[in-house]
Amino acid sequence: MLGKLIDKIRGKVLPDHLTYEDARELLEEERGKDIRALAGRPDTRPEMLYYLASNKSPVVRRKVAENPAAPVQANEILADDQDDEVRCDLARKIARLLPDLEVASQARLRERTLKVLAQLADDQLPRVRQIIAEEIKESRHVPKNIVQQLARDVELMVCAPILEYSPLLGDDDLREIIATTQVKGALTAIAQRRQVSGTVADEVAATLDIPAVAALLANKNAQIREDTLDRIIDHAEKIEAWHEPVAMRPSLSLRVLKRIAGFVASSLVEAMVREHELDDDLAADLLRNVRRRISDEGIGDEERDSAARAAKKMFDAGALDENAVSEAIDLNRRDMAVHCTALLAEMPARRVYRIIESRNGRAITALVWKAGLGMRTALRMQRDIAHVPPAQIVNAKNGFDYPCTDQEMIDHLALFQG
Repeated sequence: MLGKLIDKIRGKVLPDHLTYEDARELLEEERGKDIRALAGRPDTRPEMLYYLASNKSPVVRRKVAENPAAPVQANEILADDQDDEVRCDLARKIARLLPDLEVASQARLRERTLKVLAQLADDQLPRVRQIIAEEIKESRHVPKNIVQQLARDVELMVCAPILEYSPLLGDDDLREIIATTQVKGALTAIAQRRQVSGTVADEVAATLDIPAVAALLANKNAQIREDTLDRIIDHAEKIEAWHEPVAMRPSLSLRVLKRIAGFVASSLVEAMVREHELDDDLAADLLRNVRRRISDEGIGDEERDSAARAAKKMFDAGALDENAVSEAIDLNRRDMAVHCTALLAEMPARRVYRIIESRNGRAITALVWKAGLGMRTALRMQRDIAHVPPAQIVNAKNGFDYPCTDQEMIDHLALFQG
């Protein structure tokens, strides 16, 4: 008879008449492959799975732990299993079973299953708790006390899924966790929730936690009040990680836009202009203020090294263009004009100084041409920076074109090499 049973077990359907005693006799034979197959089959009798839950092989116990047909008594045994993988597989299964246990007729089964879930949620192995957290993070079918426990777990990989996704955490819960958590990254998880109320956003912002506030600013569904945003901006200038998300916040007021433009890079101001679809005049005003601000940061005195640092900073920020050079000329900032032109022309600043100090109109015109700037700027550079005598100023051709050929420009610059 045993041989026939084994043959049937190797088939795809177990015999309905297989009794517990028959199964016990079969299992005592300890044919590993057949036992593993039996432990994983969804049509295996509950009594057999209960017996297999205590099998000496962890592979067999894992099969039972994964098996939705395992009785709650088997799950209770496996919740204390010494093998970590067994408890991990059990955690994954138990969390997935909960929605199917809602009907009143299964109240007792649900109660016992929830006790297993609570035990696993308190498991010493963080990975077991993490599996539970990942599986129930969006569920409304779990007791709130288990959610609360996981939300306050000391491991980020456990608490983060619950903090970011659980619908069972209200504003009061989140505010308490914000005030008490010591887990690095927990605040960021809260800031990334699908919906963040103004009250919770206030609490996150007040922590000045750099990654959390950056995540809050980047979360378009976070309700950040304007006074809260003002407090963030008060600190944002020195925190580069906040520059892009604050500049890209939707629905910023004109007042806030101007504040942000006062410290972020010009490339971000340009992105901000596009994002908020600002009109041309306002956009030009914001960008002009950015260039002036970058210049002012470097020019506290008239020393050349200060001008060099300011021009390089502007160049690296993508703010160095013809308007920047024109503004330096407008403000009579000779050193700034020289260093900006040197960077644009890809020439050493000492060579540019020699050209400017030569008061040679043709060489200065060639210099501005090499920098990729217009003839109007060349005229201003001759007149206002180099102070070329009026009789020696090179004027535009047809009112705005350069009067020399490219080769002539190269030749004029060659006189100042070395």
